[in-house]
Amino acid sequence: MVKPHNLFLTIPTHFICPISLDLMQSPVSLITGVTYDRSSIQRWLDSGHNTCPATMQVLPNYGFVPNSNLKRLIQIWSDSLEFDHILTVVDGLRTNGNASVFLSELLCFGSRLEKNVKFLGRIHGFVPVLLDVLRRRDVDCSELVVRVLDLVRCEIEDRVEFMNLMLKSDRDCLKSLVLVLQRGSSESRIGTVRLLECIAINAESKNLIAENEGILHELIEVIGIDEDPKLIESVLSCLIAISMPKRVKIKLVRLGVIRALTRLLKHRNASVGVTEKVLRLLAAAAAVEEGRSEMMVNGGECVGRMVRKVMKVSSAATEQAVTALWCICYLFREEKAAVAAAEAKGVEKILLLMQSHCPATVRVMAKDLLKIFKGQLIYKKREAAD
Repeated sequence: MVKPHNLFLTIPTHFICPISLDLMQSPVSLITGVTYDRSSIQRWLDSGHNTCPATMQVLPNYGFVPNSNLKRLIQIWSDSLEFDHILTVVDGLRTNGNASVFLSELLCFGSRLEKNVKFLGRIHGFVPVLLDVLRRRDVDCSELVVRVLDLVRCEIEDRVEFMNLMLKSDRDCLKSLVLVLQRGSSESRIGTVRLLECIAINAESKNLIAENEGILHELIEVIGIDEDPKLIESVLSCLIAISMPKRVKIKLVRLGVIRALTRLLKHRNASVGVTEKVLRLLAAAAAVEEGRSEMMVNGGECVGRMVRKVMKVSSAATEQAVTALWCICYLFREEKAAVAAAEAKGVEKILLLMQSHCPATVRVMAKDLLKIFKGQLIYKKREAAD
């Protein structure tokens, strides 16, 4: 419960503690029927008094009962005051240049309770006001805007309109997001990534995001060098969301996403969630020639790493790894990739997989891969014999 913002506001009499003469936070009633704030009456009794302060009746016992109904009424009244104040803060954000103070207050308000987030989400024109501030390209304000938008993104009913405001009206919003990815705190960078994923709702929006190479470059930079697992997993989720169109896949490959993903596969302490998402992205990248070509760099190191993840992480990771390998080695018959997979003990891994209770679709792909890998081993033995 919060206290009124206006110090000169008149508090309803029945909400005031007779002892402290202040708004009650936790009202309790004595046997006399008089209600006090719990902390005030407890201090009165602890100091040796045996009477009701208001009536001076001697108390037969010192017990008191929480006045739940009054507490609920006080909360409703207090909330209405705070909600009115928040509407004033939003109006100030519209008209006042000192946005950081208002944004900080909105962030504090929204972070406190779920009902506060819902209230913010219902304010008419709230999101456009935030985006107007975001377009100013002030890093400090942009960070705060991102964090507030991240709070309310699940309350935005018209995501198409939100996407249009972010991507189509102008490009200043995306430019500000690039600045936050470059200079922001880990928390604000995660918020930025989640907002990008939120607006990647169709092929058009995914392509519009990808047109800003600064965005893609910073996202790949995160998974290439950053050590924050929560941020990395958020970026991987975002890349999965935007990478469906073919031209986005190609652009990501050209910007170095395969190298960054291979690095994550090599990381011994990578979480299950990170590894699953890495393999899912590699399976998507395997659908384009540029992606398959990059996976065969350094003697097919990426392919070998995928083989090592079969049967080692989770059923979801196994399925994604097998899908990627099947796409490269069987569907597109990339011989170098098949050699790299066979040399990484691909036959042993696939045989173990086929002995497990894997899904039917995975089993079918595994059989195809086994033929390819065995064929490569036989060819190598003949070549050695010659």
